[in-house]
Amino acid sequence: MKRYFTVTLISAIMLIILPLANYVSAASGVTVRVAIIEDRTSVDLSLKGKYAIYALGTGKVLKEGPYLNGKVTVASDGLLVGGKAIGGTGINIKVVKDSNIYIDTRRFRGSVDIVRKDNGKLLVINNIDMDDYLYGVLYHEVSHRWPAECLKAQAIAARTFALEQARGNKGQPYDLRCDIYSQVYGGRDGEKWSTTHAVDSTRGKVLTFNGDIFPTYYHATCAGYTEDASNLWNADIAPLKGVPCNFCGNSKHYRWAKELPLANVESKLKDSGYKIGHIKSVNILSKNRSGRNENIEIKDDTGTSVVLTGKDFRQIFGPNEIRSTKFDAEIKRGNLMLNGMGWGHGVGMCQWGAYGMALRGKKCDDILKYYYPGTEIMAIDKLPSKP
Repeated sequence: MKRYFTVTLISAIMLIILPLANYVSAASGVTVRVAIIEDRTSVDLSLKGKYAIYALGTGKVLKEGPYLNGKVTVASDGLLVGGKAIGGTGINIKVVKDSNIYIDTRRFRGSVDIVRKDNGKLLVINNIDMDDYLYGVLYHEVSHRWPAECLKAQAIAARTFALEQARGNKGQPYDLRCDIYSQVYGGRDGEKWSTTHAVDSTRGKVLTFNGDIFPTYYHATCAGYTEDASNLWNADIAPLKGVPCNFCGNSKHYRWAKELPLANVESKLKDSGYKIGHIKSVNILSKNRSGRNENIEIKDDTGTSVVLTGKDFRQIFGPNEIRSTKFDAEIKRGNLMLNGMGWGHGVGMCQWGAYGMALRGKKCDDILKYYYPGTEIMAIDKLPSKP
C-alpha cells in the first residue's frame, strides 16, 4: 500500500523558465508518474547532456550545466545534490532532447522528481509520456520475440491500465510503481524494436467498456480459465468475470510444484498474525469456477485450525514463491507439497493465451475482445472523461 504525504510537484513556473522547444515534452499528451525508487537514503544520479534542476514547488533554477555525475542524499533540511545542500521538499530534473537521465545506472526518458519524504527517505518519480513509458514496459511484461498481434494487444492493455491508474491516483504522489504490483517498467534500457513498434502501431488506442476505460488486468498464465476479478478486488464488471482459455498450454508456467518446510509455513503464518502450532493438515475447503482455491484450512496438532482465503495464503509467501492460487496441497516428510497451475492472479488477459491465439492467426482485436468480453477499442481523445 502506498504511504501518502503532501508534496507539490512541478509548478507552472518551470514550464515558463524551461523552453519547451529545447527540453523533452510529452508526445502523446498524456504523462504518467512512475515511482522508480522508494525509501532509500541516497541514489546515484548521472546526467549526460544539457540539464536543469529545479526546486519542487517554486520552480527556482538550482543547478544547470552540460553534465552531472554524483549522488543525491538526504540532508537534515532537504537534499544534497552532488555535494551541494538544497533545501525544500525536492527537485525536478529535466534534460534536453536526446540527453539521458541515469538513476542508479538505469536510463530514463522524460523528467525525474527526487522527493524527500516525511519519513526522511527518498522517493524518485519518473514523469514520462505515456507511450515512452510503454516502451519500457512491454519488454518486461512479454517476450519481444512473440507475434506482433500479441504484442499489440499487450500494448493496448498496458496503456489502458496505466491510464486508469493515473485517473485514480491524481491526488497521490504517483500513479504507478515500476514492479509487479503495477506494471514492470525498466526505463529506456528495457526497450526493443518489436515492442516499441507495437506501442507505436497502437498509438492512442485504449480498451473500453460501455464507452470508457476500466482496469485491464492481465497475468502470465491462467492454466485453463481466467479469474473473476470480484473474487479478488472490488471490480465486479462484465469484462473481468472470467473466460475459458485453451490457448496457454505451451506456457512454461502451466504447471509448477513447490516444497515448503512446515517449520517455515508455521513461521510465516505466525508472522502474519495467525495463531497456529505444529501443522498436522492442510485442506482445500473450496475452489471457485476457475479452479482456484477459495478457502484453505490449516490444523495443528492440538486441533486448532485457521482458515485463509487462497489470496491471503499466496500473499503470505509472496506471488513469486506461490505462483497462483490454483494448487493442491498435501503434507509429506515434514514439508507442505504444492502442485499448482498457472502464474499470476488470473484476471483479464492471459499473456501466454494471447501468444497462443496469435500463433493461430488471431488479430489484436480478437485477442482483447476474447479475454475482455463486451469491450471495444477506442481512441484516447474520444473518451468521455479526458485523462
